[in-house]
Order: sequence, then C-alpha cells, then structure tokens
Amino acid sequence: MAAAPVVRSPADAARGVGVRLDEVGIRFGAFDAVQGISLDIADGEFLCLLGPSGCGKSTLLSALAGFHVPAEGSVTVDGVPVEGPGPDRGMVFQGTEALFDWLTVAQNVTFGPRMRGVPKAERDRIADEYLKLVGLGHCHDRFPGQLSGGMRQRVQIARVLANRPRLILMDEPFGALDSQTREVLQRETDRIWRTSGCTVVFVTHDIGEAILLADRVAVMTAGPAASIKAVYTVELDRPRDPTSPEALDLAARLRADIREEVRKTLRDQGLDEVSDENGSLP
Repeated sequence: MAAAPVVRSPADAARGVGVRLDEVGIRFGAFDAVQGISLDIADGEFLCLLGPSGCGKSTLLSALAGFHVPAEGSVTVDGVPVEGPGPDRGMVFQGTEALFDWLTVAQNVTFGPRMRGVPKAERDRIADEYLKLVGLGHCHDRFPGQLSGGMRQRVQIARVLANRPRLILMDEPFGALDSQTREVLQRETDRIWRTSGCTVVFVTHDIGEAILLADRVAVMTAGPAASIKAVYTVELDRPRDPTSPEALDLAARLRADIREEVRKTLRDQGLDEVSDENGSLP
C-alpha cells in the first residue's frame, strides 16, 4: 500500500520559487492591456504591484496564475513556462465568493487535498495546522456564512496554503474590508508569509499597504498598454512603522509616480486642468 502523503509543518515549508516575466504583452481583442512587462521576482520575495485603476495589475496576476496567455513574451515559474493553472501557484481573490458556502471551514481548507486523494486523517491534520496558522483553530466546524469578512479571507488564505504552493498570488485581498480588519490582516499576512517561505505577488491600490508588506514595489503606468514605470526596494526593518520618516519618504515618491500616471490619463481625456483647479488630484 502506498504511503500517505507527507505534509510538512508551515515552518518547514518549501521555499518560494523564482518568477520571470520577459517582455510580456496581453491583449483582449484589439485592446492592449499590458505591453513590454519584464520583471524578475526572487525566491521567497514579497512583491507588490501598485498602480492606478485599470493599469492591468490584476491582468498580470492572472497571467502568472495561468488564466491568461500572453500575446507576446513569456511567463516562467521556476524556469518552467506557465501554460495554464497549476498547484504550484495559489490565488487569493478580493472577494470570498470562491469559498463553498455548503462546506465547513475545515472542508473548504482541505478541498484541494481531498481532490488529490489525500486520506481523511491527513486532511484533518492539514486543516488543524493551517487554520491555527491563520488564527482560526477554533472554527473547524463553522460555515463561511457564520464568519466575518476578515475571517472568511483568512479561510481563503488557509485553503491556498493547504495546497502548499510555492507562489501565492493575492489580488487586492483586503480591498473590501474595513480599515481596522484590513490592518490586522496586513500584519497577519506578513507573519504568514515569513512562516510559509512562499513567494508572494500582491496587487494593491494602497500605498501604505505596499510599504508595510513588500520587499519591492513595482509601480505600473496607466493603461492601456501599461508597463512597469519603476521598481522600489523597501529597505525598512520588519515589523514596519508606516509613520517613520523613511516610510513617509517612500510613500511620497510612490504617490508622485501614481499622480503622474493619473494626470497622463486625465490629459488624454482633456480633464487634467479641471481636476487640478478643483484640487481633486492627490
């Protein structure tokens, strides 16, 4: 009889994986979403994609997940071309609709292992381990509808981690949450990332969130045909103080980059002067 799959503890989890985007262009019909994107992401790095609305951040994340095939260039994970979704990559969405309301929290977390034929005793161990990691060890038998929005997002993160991906893709996972819950989950995400050892690519509109979490922040230009405008290394000790002079200085530089891109978009629409006069630009 074959031995049951072995799931190591999060502290002993596999290290993250390197990612490379080489001159990536993605189109939807005649619309160029992103163009000429080149970026190397190191093993175990936490990279944030930041930019104005509609610049293609989520589109780029979907290409890493294998949901979109680039029209140009290539996407590789651990040196292997991405040709579709795979268990080495886990996606955490902004909303929690991806959870199955008819399954308990533990059953949601172990859905992937169950589909792979992992025995129940091992699945129970996986649920216990990863729910404890995200602070929900007391919620095994609850259903998603019985949890707050922040708790449901923790379940979604635990479900991704239960598949032991080497790359986690997070698409504005806290965008719909209140500010207090969001702050808690930002700190938890930092802790979970350091514990799991995964590589993380995190999409956000929030400059403070990017500074709090990222090793590097890649700022995208406004779309269409968006590209990488600048990449900043966040040289701040963890845990980070967003009110420190260094953090505030970086925030100002990121804000200036995004403001410039927003103004380009407004100028193309003939709106820049009106917006400046009304003081509506950041």
